[in-house]
Amino acid sequence: MHPHASESVEKRFILSIVLTLIIFAAEIIGGLWTGSLALLSDAAHVFMDVFALGLSYIALRLSALPPDDRHTYGYHRLEVLAALINGITLGAIAIGIFSEAWERWQNPAAIKSLEMLIIATIGLLVNLLVAFVLHNPGESGHGHEHHHTEDVNVKSAYLHVLGDAISSIGVIVAALIIWKTGWQWVDPLMSVLIGVLILASSWRVLRSSLHILVEGVPEGLSLNELGSTMSSIPGVIEVHDLHVWSLCSGRVALSAHISVEDQNTQSNAALMAALKHELYEHFGIEHTTIQFECLTCGQGNSLITPT
Repeated sequence: MHPHASESVEKRFILSIVLTLIIFAAEIIGGLWTGSLALLSDAAHVFMDVFALGLSYIALRLSALPPDDRHTYGYHRLEVLAALINGITLGAIAIGIFSEAWERWQNPAAIKSLEMLIIATIGLLVNLLVAFVLHNPGESGHGHEHHHTEDVNVKSAYLHVLGDAISSIGVIVAALIIWKTGWQWVDPLMSVLIGVLILASSWRVLRSSLHILVEGVPEGLSLNELGSTMSSIPGVIEVHDLHVWSLCSGRVALSAHISVEDQNTQSNAALMAALKHELYEHFGIEHTTIQFECLTCGQGNSLITPT
């Protein structure tokens, strides 16, 4: 059965995207109006949140599309490609912020600190509202795998928004300092700190998406632990040619060759059910391709041999 996107989760994402777009527009206009680079840098961070929220929403929608003759795994990898583009874009934005901060440091510009403070405070309040909307539990998804995918997307978007709330606090602190002391250099300094935060986010996104694209073992999973669990089931002689990879965030696939004691159809059916149950219950892996053999085929490495 193909998973269906939860309407509750979709509505939360749509509301969050709308609210975040309002913050983005307000900070762009406010940054140009007040002359604050820190506010414009925070707007760039908000743009990252809009992209992340949109990406998570698209991932939910794509997860509801069934595979076809040309895309047998469905369209989940589009999420990873979009994340890769997102990471590259964030890196370019951070470099642009650093360049502009250097120019501002050498040639300080007058800043309307009180207006900057008001806009940043409004941005923080809306960010906290978005975080509340995303963190508020909704309906459960249809099926363990899809529910896990929803959790991954919601958590990722929630952390993005919390990161932007932190940068908004930084802008507020900068505005207060400039308002009270007139130190204009605090604005480019804060923009650099926000740029570093964006660059760190860019690296995390790039590392995660590239790891999926090169079919690395999903984070939190261990081949040895997987092999040990599979080999502990009575009837398994050896586990070899074991592969585990991510189709996208939250969707894990596994393939393995299992040497068994005999090729009795009835006992092998029970063994297959036991293997799938253990992989699903302990690791959340539902998409599995397992091949039984009486003799080791010689493909791949022998991972676990029960003693």
